[in-house]
Amino acid sequence: MRAAVDAACHFLAMKLHLNSFAESFAITGHGEGFVQVGATRVAGPLIVMPDRLISPWLVADPAELSVEDFAPLSSEDLELVVFGSGAAFRFPHPRIAASFGARRTGFEVMDTPAACRTFNVLLSEGRRVAAALLV
Repeated sequence: MRAAVDAACHFLAMKLHLNSFAESFAITGHGEGFVQVGATRVAGPLIVMPDRLISPWLVADPAELSVEDFAPLSSEDLELVVFGSGAAFRFPHPRIAASFGARRTGFEVMDTPAACRTFNVLLSEGRRVAAALLV
């Protein structure tokens, strides 16, 4: 009798939503010196969007970011850019946020772990978002 009850109570885990193309660009891990996008581990600055990964993100000096450093995002139709400033929270020059504001694109600054989490939440909601991340 016990075996019949155990067999009847055995459940299979199953995913109950459709896979979307964007899931392959979700951030699946991060740690000291890396961010992982899907199965791709990146050890330097990167930009990730719902449909592509830009790696390496060519940034001359992360401490001296300029509007030009964000040029790969200038032609994108985005609602929000999430900037991950590395392990420490630090704001880039205000001209960068102003340049996104002029295009009616939000620009949020946080440390990289928080930016990774925020990007994934917004990606799961189907938002037009990009994460520009310093590792």
